[in-house]
Amino acid sequence: QLQLVESGGSLVQPGGSLRLSCAASGFSFNYYAIGWFRQAPGKEREGVSCISNTGGGTNYADSVKGRFTISRDNANNTVYLQMNSLQPEDTAIYFCARRRGPLRPCVLSGHDYEYWGQGTQVTVSP
Repeated sequence: QLQLVESGGSLVQPGGSLRLSCAASGFSFNYYAIGWFRQAPGKEREGVSCISNTGGGTNYADSVKGRFTISRDNANNTVYLQMNSLQPEDTAIYFCARRRGPLRPCVLSGHDYEYWGQGTQVTVSP
């Protein structure tokens, strides 16, 4: 069945780096844009980054531009989120999700995604 499984979350000090992975299965991965979202306690879900089905198009929230990099490996059905210069405000549960509909452009609105992983916790603290 269709699955999205995140991994790579951890406790890291401010200024540190993490790489999150989103392993997908059960659908034609190379037809779909994938997005990364996050939700901190007491806050609304936020679109962090997304990548088009080919990897040729990407989008970033202003809060992470220049620090985070999204990429994908269509041969291995995986999307990555490289996070550098992490700050306490990046603390959240990070989710990956599949865009509604094949060959649709990459967008950062959660309403445009229909399948979600279970999330991975990222904590940035001294």
